[in-house]
Amino acid sequence: MTDTVLVTGTSGFVGSAVARALAARGFHVRVLMRPTSDRRNIAGMDCEPVTGDMRDIASMTAAMQGARYLFHVAADYRLWAKDPQEIERNNLEGARATMGAALKAGVERVVYTSSVAALKPGAGPVDETARHTPETVIGAYKRSKLLAEREVERLVAQENLPAVLVAPSTPIGPRDIKPTPTGRIIVEAATGRMPAFVDTGLNLVHVDDVAQGHLLALDKGRIGENYILGGDDVMLQVMLADIAALAGRKAPTIRLPRGPLFPLAWGAEAVARFTGREPMLTADALRMSRYRMFFSSAKAQRELGYTARPYRAGLEDALAWFGANGYLA
Repeated sequence: MTDTVLVTGTSGFVGSAVARALAARGFHVRVLMRPTSDRRNIAGMDCEPVTGDMRDIASMTAAMQGARYLFHVAADYRLWAKDPQEIERNNLEGARATMGAALKAGVERVVYTSSVAALKPGAGPVDETARHTPETVIGAYKRSKLLAEREVERLVAQENLPAVLVAPSTPIGPRDIKPTPTGRIIVEAATGRMPAFVDTGLNLVHVDDVAQGHLLALDKGRIGENYILGGDDVMLQVMLADIAALAGRKAPTIRLPRGPLFPLAWGAEAVARFTGREPMLTADALRMSRYRMFFSSAKAQRELGYTARPYRAGLEDALAWFGANGYLA
């Protein structure tokens, strides 16, 4: 197999996993990087780096020349920013420019990485039909992913963009170099800096299973359809207890009410505006924690043949990688 595929977001967590899965399958993998991008996640990988910016249609069109397929995985994945509109601009303009370039370049098929952040949580696991609106979504990141997803859907319907959408839940595993917000929870819990929790839950999935789901979407996904790529629904208390067991620590037992935490979150955000460092606790995160972010991957299982290993394997791989790379010192 010698087809060229362009992957965006390869300096990041999910993007590097997708690029590695494509390379392992035999594709010629072209990876989009900004000049300042961290290249640790593509170290030792057989790939062709190209310089560009997902928000710039000219550089994206140039990067796609000769590429048969596009995987647009790049995203501004922050739950807080000094200017929340920056997250929205990056993700919406990035999707718009990159999809526009794909149409100009005549790419045969696109796999667009959306997120379960664009879906509306319910009383139990929800599927792809649980659609948020810009008015109901919480936080700049979730709103940005919702608006970007709607733009891709519009281009599919009106411009015949040959895109399949996938919606990863909460990936965990190796090569989370930033780390992501969930990776930060794993690191904090494993080092004993998370003695308490709030009553919430999330859907956890190994990042390499998410990557394989992207390849299945390329092979079997229907144009214009969205597929949740998730794993196990897990209460935060259970996740923290499992991390503690793997790290040889005592599991936290204190469940905190949300209300008194809001002043702490506002204070952490005020400090972050001076330091520029993302706060560990934000008001939006507290608002989101009112919901259990549980999701069903039944559609992907049925139509794509998607499977995911038990989430604890993802925790084990994440902790092994964080430990080997100095995050748990």
